[in-house]
Formats: sequence, structure tokens, C-alpha cells
Amino acid sequence: MNEINKKIREKNTSIMNVNENQIRVMRIENEDYISLTDIARYKNPNDPSDVIKKWLSNYDTIEFLGLWEE
Repeated sequence: MNEINKKIREKNTSIMNVNENQIRVMRIENEDYISLTDIARYKNPNDPSDVIKKWLSNYDTIEFLGLWEE
């Protein structure tokens, strides 16, 4: 990532404190995006990607995403 994109990203990012955990929120074109990795870090600080993988492979999640795509 070049320096200009990095500065834009930093400028559009804020921090939310939830249960003593910092969650990044990025604003892109008037839409807020919450960091799923930061949320997953609450459950597993050492390997948040494991939490996300399990969530994405969950049947209910797959069903929800399918409905959302419709």
C-alpha cells in the first residue's frame, strides 16, 4: 500500500472501545465498516482468524449470506 492510501485509510479510521477492547471503524463513502478481526480478537486474541473461519463455515452463517445476496 502506498503512503497516500495509508494516510487516507488512517484519516478515515476511528476506534470504538467495547468491553475494554479497541475495535476499528473505517468510513468509506459515507458507510461505516467495523473490523471483524478486531471483534474476533475478543474471543481468541492469539488467532482471531480461527474465529472468523469457524463463523464463515457455520451453516447458519452460510444461509444468512445466501439470503443477503438475494
